[in-house]
Amino acid sequence: MAPATPATVVLAGGHESDGGRDLAALVDREPTVHAAAAAGRPLAEAVRSALAAGDGPVCVVPMTLGRDPRLIADTARALRWLAADEGRGRLALTAPFGAAEHLIGWLRAAAASSEQGAVLVTAPAAGPFEDAELFRIARLVRQYGRHRWVEVALAGGDPDPAEGAERCRLLGAAEVTAVPASFGPALRTALPGVRDGGPLLRPSAIAGVVAARTAAALHLLGHGEDGILAGLDAEHGHGYAHSHGPGENHHHGPGEEHGHGHHGHTHSHAHKPHAHTPHVHTPH
Repeated sequence: MAPATPATVVLAGGHESDGGRDLAALVDREPTVHAAAAAGRPLAEAVRSALAAGDGPVCVVPMTLGRDPRLIADTARALRWLAADEGRGRLALTAPFGAAEHLIGWLRAAAASSEQGAVLVTAPAAGPFEDAELFRIARLVRQYGRHRWVEVALAGGDPDPAEGAERCRLLGAAEVTAVPASFGPALRTALPGVRDGGPLLRPSAIAGVVAARTAAALHLLGHGEDGILAGLDAEHGHGYAHSHGPGENHHHGPGEEHGHGHHGHTHSHAHKPHAHTPHVHTPH
């Protein structure tokens, strides 16, 4: 992470990081990262602690890889009251760590070490829509990668890792490599005949993305935009398809988008208004 980042960082964790527990190493590694906490009361307490620890800005990063729009919205709700009180002018919600298209690229890069056999994409089970999104992502990893087989396994879900590995073998794969679509390990428990493909991203790569999100949020905060309003809308359109009845038009302000975890920001000042989109460091 850039050493000159003038902010204290708090990481908001969801199902992709075991409520932030899989981010503990980043907290220990990076001096500007104050804490990692699950959205809700733990996150609010961590942010209060960060605000009390100094006079500088505090940036909160929703640590989703693109499958947890609820984390973004829950984080924004936790910050809304703090921003109106003790965090006024100092508290910012950054863009999410990643989006689905980033996860596809990261999975492809992580799987590149195993050109033969099958790739088993693993993640903790979440909700039905989040899990279905992982199957879609795995299909795109296969479509744009070099592997004949890319299957999904959900720890605590269906299929579980053992079942996913067996499916790969039944399809004809002589070798199975597990790659995580999460911040945790590919396999919590080793499986016979399954190679552990290692973490999705190296710690330095995670730190680089966090630094980029923080720098962008600080820029916006300098123009009076804390990102919280856009974050509140992150869940809109996620879940069962729905239609708006008469009188149910939803109006979205600048930077508020429909979708799965994307939220951009726009602002006007001396130069032309411009949109901010997440920039990603892809590991080599």
